[in-house]
Amino acid sequence: MTAAKAVANTALRWIPPFLPTLERAFGVSTTQLTTVLGLGETAGLSTVVVGKHLDQGRERLIMIGALTTISVSSVIALGGSIWTFAIAFVLLILGVANFTVAAHAFISHRIDYRWRARSIGLFETSWALALLIGGPIIAILINVFGWRGPFVFLAAGCGLAALGVALSLPVAPRRVGVNAVSQTRQRLTPKAWLVVLGSATLAPAGLSIFVISGTWLNDEFGVSTGGLGLIVMGFGFFELVASVGTATFADRVGKIKSTLGGTVVVLLGLAVMLSAGDQLWLGVAGLLVLLIGFEYGFVTSLSLVSEAMPEARGTTLAVGNAVGTLTRGVGTLLTGVLYGAYGVSGSAALSAAAAAISAACILLSRSLD
Repeated sequence: MTAAKAVANTALRWIPPFLPTLERAFGVSTTQLTTVLGLGETAGLSTVVVGKHLDQGRERLIMIGALTTISVSSVIALGGSIWTFAIAFVLLILGVANFTVAAHAFISHRIDYRWRARSIGLFETSWALALLIGGPIIAILINVFGWRGPFVFLAAGCGLAALGVALSLPVAPRRVGVNAVSQTRQRLTPKAWLVVLGSATLAPAGLSIFVISGTWLNDEFGVSTGGLGLIVMGFGFFELVASVGTATFADRVGKIKSTLGGTVVVLLGLAVMLSAGDQLWLGVAGLLVLLIGFEYGFVTSLSLVSEAMPEARGTTLAVGNAVGTLTRGVGTLLTGVLYGAYGVSGSAALSAAAAAISAACILLSRSLD
């Protein structure tokens, strides 16, 4: 599952750092592409539909279908226009979102909450591996084959990943009656909503900066495609450290403390970025600090969501992803507009506001224990 998610994440994560490459390929601006990315995020709302199926034990089937969808999206993107890219991106989000929710439900239905952060943290190392391993591969493919190279590679990779999941995961019997409450009670409790909102608003705190990171590094410091490949690999390494940190420490430190700590580190990273001036190393350092805090805090928050309403984990995770889709989509749209109008300081203000809202929701959820 982790290997398959790494391939799926590569299909998603290579796009923001290499936006300048796609801008030249399609003859469009940063704002136009970030608009496509933001609107495409709405495909993640589809996870609401699969929630009850996850509670009934259909995680494997949904994962296979999701990976196949990602493979098809990469083929469509080869069309070479902003319109085919837009269609492909919608399918990409559809596949990645549903695979992620299905895998989290698979883990949460089988792993006790006391050490669930360890399991989800290990699974979410796939997010970092997508940059650490996938990023340099994408850069090489672009330099050798042009912008179409990554799409061909990922179409084949996700097809193989779907086959791997089909052959390796057991066919689980349907859990009819096991989660009976979830079949009759679909409304989330107030506490569950606060946890869901806390996790969902933490997502744009990191992603609204990541989505313009490649453009910012290119505009401000003149970083080339090859340079972006190296920097992206560095991003992946530090995110891997953060994911392993979640797996190692979050259960012992406390999941709420870990999530809140992550938001503080995000704010610290923003401060370093804004103080970079014309110093590339300081700008990259700020991005790295931000990504470490975001990865550690957000991955830990997923464990909180998985236990916010234990009688309907699949439904809660599905709703959580749908709400996260809205916050990520709005964040992506706004960050493109703000970056175009105010530069990186505009995007940083959005990130800081999202982090503050996230912390407030998580703190309020504690009062409902």
